[in-house]
Amino acid sequence: MQNNQAIPFNKENFKQIFSKEFLIVILISIPAALLADYFNIPLAWFLGPMIITSILTLGGIKTKMPKLILSSTLIILGLYIGNYIDENLFNQIHQWFWTSLIMLGYIIISVLLVSKYLEKYSNYDKKTSIFSAAPGALGPLMILAEDEKSDLSRVATSHLIRLIIIITIFPFIVNSFYNAEDVKVAETIIQDQNITELLLLILVSIILIFIFDKLKIPAALLAGTLVASGFLQITDMASYKLSPSIIDFSLLILGSSVGCRFADKTFPEIAKNALHSFVATFILVLLGLAAAFIASLIIDKNFYTLLLSYCPGGIYEVAVIAIFFDLDPEFVSFHHIIRLLLILFIVPIILRMIQKKVNFF
Repeated sequence: MQNNQAIPFNKENFKQIFSKEFLIVILISIPAALLADYFNIPLAWFLGPMIITSILTLGGIKTKMPKLILSSTLIILGLYIGNYIDENLFNQIHQWFWTSLIMLGYIIISVLLVSKYLEKYSNYDKKTSIFSAAPGALGPLMILAEDEKSDLSRVATSHLIRLIIIITIFPFIVNSFYNAEDVKVAETIIQDQNITELLLLILVSIILIFIFDKLKIPAALLAGTLVASGFLQITDMASYKLSPSIIDFSLLILGSSVGCRFADKTFPEIAKNALHSFVATFILVLLGLAAAFIASLIIDKNFYTLLLSYCPGGIYEVAVIAIFFDLDPEFVSFHHIIRLLLILFIVPIILRMIQKKVNFF
């Protein structure tokens, strides 16, 4: 049984840090990030490593992202997002109930429409279609898909292609049409940092992560660090700003980790599923646009913030985009955590209804 702990402390995961495969990831990712930065590509330290690692991994180069490194990186990013949480958050959060209801409708319609498309035009079986159609939550869905004897390769490939499309294209769209000044992550460094407060933040975060992980809360790493960082900052118990170099390296790790997910894939396999995955992504994005438009009628938020909140991308990757463009990261992160919870609630219900021969169309 695979170890799915949020923070995987064991001997094997420590050994992965010193593996040749991880060294290769670092050696190819740093030049890719610097090159992307030179050409002023948005989110250079994320997109550069992601693209080069994806290409070389699909080309047969053995790469690996140590779980302990990735978990530590996600904690850092969670703490950074938590810096955006303040007292004003609680003046807005009551409005988020309605945007969460819109998320519920978005997920139900997305799963039903996209699964129907995949089943009809790509010869996916019903269960594989449903798992492939869900707008996110690949990790937990893979466990459910395995239990349901679905085609794991097709499910994973569909989600990975969608993830690459979304997080590659969206930054360029926002960068082209969003009029606000581009916000580089963590540009401001607070002087006279208190290392004790940082250690307190990390300690409370780890405790909450373990609690959330035991409670089976999705995205426990992000949820734990957000709650810890937000609570300690609002109560003035601790506050800490991370340096740009730490954030850049965290983006490099997150970006290259996306590429490493293609380790068991090949170019022909990706090409075989690419067309239908692209169409499925297009449908999900259109539905996300509709959801964002409806949400804009009931809440006063930047439209790009709403669009990113209903974007069918990875929770951490989308949060990074929100940070980079200063698109209300706490709002976006909250809705993606809700998205994960709803997907894990809705997908099993739809599966049971299908088994009972319920026809949706």
